[in-house]
Amino acid sequence: MNKHYVFVYGTLRRNEKYHYLLQDAELVAEQAWTNGSLFDTGLGYPAVKKSQTETVYGELYLVSDGHLRSLDQLEGYEEQGRNNLYDRKKQSIHHDGGETEAFIYTVANHNKSMLQTPIPFGDWKVYQFEKQNGNVLYFAYGSCLDHARFKLAGVDHYFQKLAGVAELKGYTLRFTKKLPDGGRADIVEDGGVVEGKVYEIPYECLEYLYRREGVHTLLYRPALIDVKMNGQTIKDVLTFIVVSKDSETVPPDHYLEEIIRGGSGFLSETYISRLQEHVKMLK
Repeated sequence: MNKHYVFVYGTLRRNEKYHYLLQDAELVAEQAWTNGSLFDTGLGYPAVKKSQTETVYGELYLVSDGHLRSLDQLEGYEEQGRNNLYDRKKQSIHHDGGETEAFIYTVANHNKSMLQTPIPFGDWKVYQFEKQNGNVLYFAYGSCLDHARFKLAGVDHYFQKLAGVAELKGYTLRFTKKLPDGGRADIVEDGGVVEGKVYEIPYECLEYLYRREGVHTLLYRPALIDVKMNGQTIKDVLTFIVVSKDSETVPPDHYLEEIIRGGSGFLSETYISRLQEHVKMLK
């Protein structure tokens, strides 16, 4: 049986409508990205067209021949087909583990009228998430653990409802964003565990978080993750991930202090000690 790498970016993603088609497939990377422009078709699903200047985010899977046939059927693709809805071609997919050649479904040239609305940040799940108006669950793992910073910014009223302490499995906290005074926190998909706080925040708080995280200057990007909290899986929780990862750099003392101060009494002592030891190794 042949195996194929496939990059998915829309309704085949985790917790989306057609993800069941990939339930038995092997997840290679939950955080993956590639060159392309992402559009809303207005039909309940997105489409990608080729681009060397924009980025599309999604997930990378290793699938069987049977999976691939099911995906081809969903995407309206036939080999040598003249009226395909999408084309299926290979291109380079990036992830925290490296780079992989994988299939991606892009809109067929004769169907480019489907490309209705550009999707900001190149992430279908985030695009859908931003359409809601209710409260948001937000996973904080870095300096946003620290309530003192919220008070200083005059936004502490947004962060009064702590839903709980959660674990993000499959990731490790690293300091991969290099600023002039040192590294800033990031989550890297390498099989570890990240502990953090989950806040329930009002929708209007997103403007503050996007500004603080440098979303519009491509410092961090919003992402939706599944976390474990009180023994339950909480799906599609908001967090932020570094866009362009640098080599790890020791964080400034004040920044590490914010993480420790915010996490103390909430995160496990073992986790905090391990984090402190890791920072010592970076010095």
